[in-house]
Amino acid sequence: MNLIDLFSRLLAPDIFVPLFAALITGGIIGLERSSNGRPAGFRTHALVCVASSLLMLVTTHQVGLMGHVPIEAIRIDPTRMAQGIMTGIGFLGAGVVVKEGLTIRGLTTAASIWMTAALGIMLGLAFYAPAIIAALLTLFVLSMFRWVEQRIPALHYGKLTVSFVHDDIMPQEVLQNLIAQQGLIATNPSYALQDSGEKFQYVMVIRSRQRDNYRRLAELLASLTQVREFSIETTGD
Repeated sequence: MNLIDLFSRLLAPDIFVPLFAALITGGIIGLERSSNGRPAGFRTHALVCVASSLLMLVTTHQVGLMGHVPIEAIRIDPTRMAQGIMTGIGFLGAGVVVKEGLTIRGLTTAASIWMTAALGIMLGLAFYAPAIIAALLTLFVLSMFRWVEQRIPALHYGKLTVSFVHDDIMPQEVLQNLIAQQGLIATNPSYALQDSGEKFQYVMVIRSRQRDNYRRLAELLASLTQVREFSIETTGD
């Protein structure tokens, strides 16, 4: 095969168009992730989509690639390749999910990588119409649903840790009343002695519908001389 034949084959619509469409589709979704500071962004999504499309092209062009094999010996089943791709994407998606305290980050990015792989599969099969619709819906969910989610009233959970000197412990009922005055509810208390019994520590789960209440609670605890140490860990995306 000479260079002219090679380039003509590389630029054939049945190969070039699916791969180029996968590059553009994955890149657009990745740009949305990159703009929000996510670990898997533009390049990751573009590569995932192109790789999925490329692997599906292997199945759709299997007869041409294996011309020396009798046609009756070739079994074409694109769904098996699709299953293998989605299984592999599961490991990549798990790599972007991170747990920090009470917060689990990366679930939306993992879902977008999974969707990008599915789009690559569809584009590799030249199933353009549903792929375009799904890509538009994905961008709509990632952008507009964020705006909707921020405006839906929801409970925000946190973990409160407060330490007192052993000889000057604030009663639990008093502490919970102070927390309630800031618009939060404290539940599931646990207790611990630290520094060879010199410090007494409360650990509670707190919740509120207003994130600003956590700031108010922090300012209150910081102003109390009776409080030796405290920390507030909140959940979030």
